[in-house]
Amino acid sequence: MKRVVVTYNMFREGYAELMKKYEVIFPPEGHEIFTYDEVYEMIPEVDALQSMYNFSVDKKLMDHAPKLKIVSNYAVGFDNIDIPYATQKGIQVTNTPDPVTEPTADMAMGLILAVMRRIADCDHRLRIPGALRWGLLDNLGYSLYGKTLGIYGMGRIGQALARRAVAAGMKIIYHNRHRVSEEIESRYGAKYVSLEELLKIADVVSINAPYMPDTRHVINADSIRMMKKTAVLVNTARGPLVDELALAKALKEQVIWGAGLDVYEFGHKISPELLELNNVVLTPHTGTQTFDVRNEMAEFVSRNIINFFEGGPISKVNQI
Repeated sequence: MKRVVVTYNMFREGYAELMKKYEVIFPPEGHEIFTYDEVYEMIPEVDALQSMYNFSVDKKLMDHAPKLKIVSNYAVGFDNIDIPYATQKGIQVTNTPDPVTEPTADMAMGLILAVMRRIADCDHRLRIPGALRWGLLDNLGYSLYGKTLGIYGMGRIGQALARRAVAAGMKIIYHNRHRVSEEIESRYGAKYVSLEELLKIADVVSINAPYMPDTRHVINADSIRMMKKTAVLVNTARGPLVDELALAKALKEQVIWGAGLDVYEFGHKISPELLELNNVVLTPHTGTQTFDVRNEMAEFVSRNIINFFEGGPISKVNQI
């Protein structure tokens, strides 16, 4: 029987089919994760590894895994995996693009609303006696209706966000590595522009692109200065796409109106400068954190493993 290791102690419901077919090893009761060293010890006898976005699958681990045939990543992003080396070793890597699309777009839209309408800021100050004034010209924010949303990365999530924004009465511009089809542009009334144009025109800039070496710090001090003083930046993609310290400085100096962040440049370590600001809304990488999506993702990674071994469609990251 094939052996599968799951690096995080997840709900079992989504793994039901996988557990019927193979030996599936989860962290023991009372333990949240398998550490890298624990997986390293087990990996020589493992046929499939179900990794999380924050679990490193590197050359050292793969060199110690003679039976490993597939890494089924529980995320749409895969920068935690050495893809070229996996390909060289003949190890298939898969991801989970379908289940994460709608909840991540929900989170992006929620952050846009929270920042522009100052929802989180007002909620916080209402809980502190005397911290908030009630008045016709107090606690002003910006309406979404009629504003322009600039989407950097018009893939699945970017398009799902565009659908929500159009329903809210927003106009759509976008920048992508490649222009999308005329049919997609027509569906959202979306206009393709250069990144520089997007930054200058958009009232809201949403980052929905994958993290790669050439997208690191695509939002930096220079690009932030191109944005409107009333603009909002939202990042639900990957933290390193934004120069976090430059953003914190710009927010403090009110170079832009505000920001909504679900991901951070330094992982779980949020820059202290951001924590001091009331014009940024922060969430702990919860873009896909719903009960139903967690099980949908588990089913998806399970299906990738089963179909890989039994012959069926899988969500390939690399070609082997």
